[in-house]
Amino acid sequence: MKNGKQDGSASDSDKVPTPVVIIDQDSDPDATVVEVTFGDRLGALLDTMNALKNLGLNVVKANVYLDSSGKHNKFAITKADSGRKVEDPELLEAIRLTVINNLLEFHPESSSQLAMGAAFGVLPPTELVDVDIATHISIEDDGPDRSLLYVETADRPGLLVELMKIISDISVAVESGEFDTEGLLAKVKFHVSYRNKALIKPLQQVLANSMKYFLRRPSTDESSF
Repeated sequence: MKNGKQDGSASDSDKVPTPVVIIDQDSDPDATVVEVTFGDRLGALLDTMNALKNLGLNVVKANVYLDSSGKHNKFAITKADSGRKVEDPELLEAIRLTVINNLLEFHPESSSQLAMGAAFGVLPPTELVDVDIATHISIEDDGPDRSLLYVETADRPGLLVELMKIISDISVAVESGEFDTEGLLAKVKFHVSYRNKALIKPLQQVLANSMKYFLRRPSTDESSF
């Protein structure tokens, strides 16, 4: 707790829930939606909102709802200088890391469930994710004008920026998407297109292979994919 602002901690003897941080570019055309869940342990997250403002962002709407997975804190945020949603990959990643760093600060027990807990938390994850086993990539048509890219892999700092760079390096455009941090995993959905059309099969294969090459462990043998 800090100045009574961010409360909701529970005893370490309780089972630690899986923290979830969602960066949603799909649901609101005018704002980037951030959703944070950590069982029922989160308070009002005023410090998190202040940290987002320090990134040059405005929190234009905030709400909380409950379901069987816990308490969900949602923020709609825009850039303070333009009033528009966030498009820059580096700023989107900064938002994600800011939220996670606040989780680690105010709920140190979450570090055992987060990839970044290994570097910044008091309790590093007890089990590391095998990147080769955890990584799954699929691409399918989502209408005539765009395709849906789905990536699931082990989370790490900078991952959102790196994935966006891979996509842009082969001249594929990201129209919208969602980046979910679920414990030690990252789950990504991007709506992508090439010259305002869905990706043809050969380009889908190029994109999938580029993702596999980048995400695999450096020690993985070349013949494995």
